[in-house]
Amino acid sequence: MIGELGEAYTLALRQAWPEVPSGVDLVCYWFASAFANMLEGKLERAGLVATNSIRSGANREPLKNIVDKGRIFAAWSDEEWTIEGAAVRVSLVCFDVTNGQTAASNGLDLTRTQRLDQNKGVCFVGVILNGEFELPAALARAMLAAPRNVNGRANSDVLKPSLNGDDFNGLRPDKWVIDFGTEVSEKESSYYETPYAYIEKRVRPYRQRLKNDGSFAVRAKIEREVWWRHARSRPKMREALNGFSRYIGTPMVSSYRTFGFLPSSVLPDQKLVVFAKDDFTTLGILHSKFHDVWTFNKCSWIGAGNDITYSNTEVFLTFPFPEGLTPDISAAIYADDPRAQAIALAAARLNELRENWLNPPDLVRREPEVVPGYPDRVLPVNDAAAKELAKRTLTNLYNARPAWLDHAHRALDEAVADAYGWGADFRAGKLTDDEILARLFRLNQERAAEQSKATRAYVSETVEVCG
Repeated sequence: MIGELGEAYTLALRQAWPEVPSGVDLVCYWFASAFANMLEGKLERAGLVATNSIRSGANREPLKNIVDKGRIFAAWSDEEWTIEGAAVRVSLVCFDVTNGQTAASNGLDLTRTQRLDQNKGVCFVGVILNGEFELPAALARAMLAAPRNVNGRANSDVLKPSLNGDDFNGLRPDKWVIDFGTEVSEKESSYYETPYAYIEKRVRPYRQRLKNDGSFAVRAKIEREVWWRHARSRPKMREALNGFSRYIGTPMVSSYRTFGFLPSSVLPDQKLVVFAKDDFTTLGILHSKFHDVWTFNKCSWIGAGNDITYSNTEVFLTFPFPEGLTPDISAAIYADDPRAQAIALAAARLNELRENWLNPPDLVRREPEVVPGYPDRVLPVNDAAAKELAKRTLTNLYNARPAWLDHAHRALDEAVADAYGWGADFRAGKLTDDEILARLFRLNQERAAEQSKATRAYVSETVEVCG
C-alpha cells in the first residue's frame, strides 16, 4: 500500500481509521467506511467486491464489526474476476445494519475458531532476504572448497542450500544462499572474506539506494544499516529448529498441499512454511485428509490459479491434533502409542513410495557434497535420465494422482481417523468433508474452552498466592 499510495497517505488513512488494524488490504477501509455510514443512517445496504483474502487474518476484523452490529446477508467467495486483462479471484460481500447472522462455512461460523496453545512455537515462515544473497551453485562450491579464513573458520559456516515454495513442489534446483545469521556483526562477517565481498558488492548498494526524490528506497533503517544480514532472519525459527537433523516443510502458496522432510542444513525461503518437528507421526497428521479439509476452509487463496495459502495463525494454530499427539508433546513421549505408530508407518510408506517415484534408483546417482555437513547431491545418471527426472515433480505427481498414491493416502487417512477415534465412521464412508469440518470445529471449541478455564484458574491461583 505504501509503495502504491505513498507513506503520507497510508499513515493518514491509518490515523483516520484507528479501529481498522494496520497491514490490512486497502479494501478493508471501504468496508469500514460503508458500515460507518450505515450506523449514521446515511446508507442502508452495501455490496463490495473484495480481495479473496478478506476472509483471513487481520482483513476479517472489519467484517467482525459488521457481524457484531449488523449482518452479512449474502456473500460469495472465490469468484473469478477479470478487469483490464487482469484475472484474479475475489470475494463479494453484502451487508446492512439489520440484526441477523453472518454467512458461515457449511453452517459453521469459522470466525469463532480459537488459536490453541498446544500448537504454539512450532510453525514458522522462512527468511526474507531483500537483496542478492543467493549465488550460483558453482560459485558456492568454490567458496566451500576455499582455504579457511583468517578467523580459522571455513565458509561452510555462512553458506547454506536454500529452498522456496515453488522449489518444494517443483524440480528442487541447486540453490545456495549466503547467511550471516541473526547476530553476527559486520566485523565478524568480514572475516569470511569471499562471501562478505560478494554481498558487499551486491546487497549493500541495493539496501542503501535512493529514489528520485532523494529518500531511501528501503524504508526500514535496520535493513539499510545492517545490510549484511537478511531482512527477516527469523531467530525464533532458527532456535526452534536447532537440534533437529530434519524438519517438515510445505509451500506457503500451492495448488496442492504437500508436506515433506527437509535437511536441517537447508535454509527455508519466505515462501516456505516449516514446522519444528521431525517425526513421521506429525508429518502424517499434517498430510492427512483431516488437516487438508481444515486448511481448505481456513486458508485464503491467491491469484487466478486459486492457489491455497497456508497460514500459521489461521490454519496451524487453530487445528486440533488428535489428543495425546499434539505439537507441544515430544515425539519420544508418544513413540510407544499404537496410534502414533500406525500413523508413522503409513506416513513413512507414503514418503518412501513418493521418493521412489521422484528419484528412481536407476535414474539417479548420489554424490557427496564438496565438504561434510550437507546432504548428498542427487544427480541424473545421463541426459536421458535428466529429461525424465524433469517431469518427476510433486506437482506433476499430484496432477496425475496414480492409484498407488491414492492407496497410500487412504491408508494414512485411516490411521489418522483411528487416532481421533473416528475410524469406524471413516471406513463406513460417513465422514464427508462437512462432517470432518464440523467435528474438528467442535474439538477446537472444546480445547479453547479448556484452555480459557486453565488460564483463569492460573490467574486466580497467582492472585491468591501473591495476596
